Amino acid sequence: MEKIIKGKAYVLGNNIDTDQIIPAEHLVYSTSIPDELKMYGHFALSGVPIDKAGLPNGNIPFIKDDKTESEFTIIIGGTNFGCGSSREHAPLALNVAGVKAIIAESYARIFYRNSVDGGFLIPIESEEKLNDKIKTGDELEIDLIKNLVKNNSNKTEFELKPLGSVFEIVESGGLFNYARKNQMI
Repeated sequence: MEKIIKGKAYVLGNNIDTDQIIPAEHLVYSTSIPDELKMYGHFALSGVPIDKAGLPNGNIPFIKDDKTESEFTIIIGGTNFGCGSSREHAPLALNVAGVKAIIAESYARIFYRNSVDGGFLIPIESEEKLNDKIKTGDELEIDLIKNLVKNNSNKTEFELKPLGSVFEIVESGGLFNYARKNQMI
């Protein structure tokens, strides 16, 4: 896994819940059948009302047309990202859609744990509110060693909270793989 993540930002507001990330009606696909797994990417963030998607720009779809991957690989959220049910499919759907990292002010605990434990993506906490400083489409560069995100579109940078062992767990492919690799089980 890269220690520097580059990509386009997709900016959301506060309290993005798991039903907005992957609506319940799309939980019918098998995760073990590759063509069906792709559908989780296709429907990722499809529950976010279009007037709230891509804030602050608005009306920007996360997944275009019949695609299964997004052009946006970094999500910028507000507070309480991933609230709602304990749906493990939420971080999976974002991962399948091509998301490598989420930067938010805070996370619902279960979403954070599911992201890390499953090895799906890196949930990063910001030191300050960023969803009003970064715009959808901005080109970002996250340095996981220096705990910084650079906005290459407007030449600003922001501090991130340290990840601790989160990077190693996600890089290993999840908590169980990490434990095996480190001879914990």
